[in-house]
Amino acid sequence: MEDWTGVLKLDVENRKGKTVAKNVYFQGALKVMRPVYHDESGQACFYILNPGGGYLDGDRYSLRISLENQARLTLTTQSATKVYKTPTTHAYQETEIFLQEGCFLEYLPDPLIAYQQARYKQKNVIHMDKGATFLYSDIITPGWSPDGKRFSYENLQLINEIYMDDELVVYDHIRLNPGAQNIEGIGFMQGYTHLGSMLVVEERTTPDLLDRLYHALNLNTHACEIGLSLLPVKGFTLRVLANSTQTIERIFTECHHIISEEWFKISPSFLRKY
Repeated sequence: MEDWTGVLKLDVENRKGKTVAKNVYFQGALKVMRPVYHDESGQACFYILNPGGGYLDGDRYSLRISLENQARLTLTTQSATKVYKTPTTHAYQETEIFLQEGCFLEYLPDPLIAYQQARYKQKNVIHMDKGATFLYSDIITPGWSPDGKRFSYENLQLINEIYMDDELVVYDHIRLNPGAQNIEGIGFMQGYTHLGSMLVVEERTTPDLLDRLYHALNLNTHACEIGLSLLPVKGFTLRVLANSTQTIERIFTECHHIISEEWFKISPSFLRKY
């Protein structure tokens, strides 16, 4: 087995209308709390913990998540992922997700905060059957630096690969490299400091829904820029450029509420962390 700083394996399934853990394994600097059930739907919520408090030079993390038998799962973190100075080797995290037909996963980690001289690579690989639902979001936030620079981290690389019935259908790659190029201008961050991305794969996605989302999300958004695009499969991606984590979280929450009520006639739970 590879030398990982932290390992987490979580397999869940639906038993009599309630999503429960089938197998749970963790070691090193990754842990998972017992599931929380926010309502009567049977959907489970698991919080991932990093007892180490942050990602350091050469840290490597491996997560494997599997959903079976109509399972419904919310997966989030207890706090932001903080990447500190990595002078020798970048920090790395890979997540592999398996979704059977009829399963629903919303993976909503807290923001990624990259501090001065941080280097970080993240790769998510999702294997899903047609008829499964996947919702994922991430927010990139620059950390404080002694000299007050807006972008003091070296580079960040976030990759998402989605396979449907073993065929690659979505490849999403974000690379921010302020250590080697000016990313503040047009074509990169365009004067903003924070970047948010949301990926949604759901068979009920339509161009009409995307139009309604666009109009709803663009009300009172003078403090950010928003882009919405359909995916090659039924689903969409949402990008937000802003100057605060809270602005992006507000937009993601609004989008999350609209699609949850449209598709499932429910409102998403508030993932309180305090």
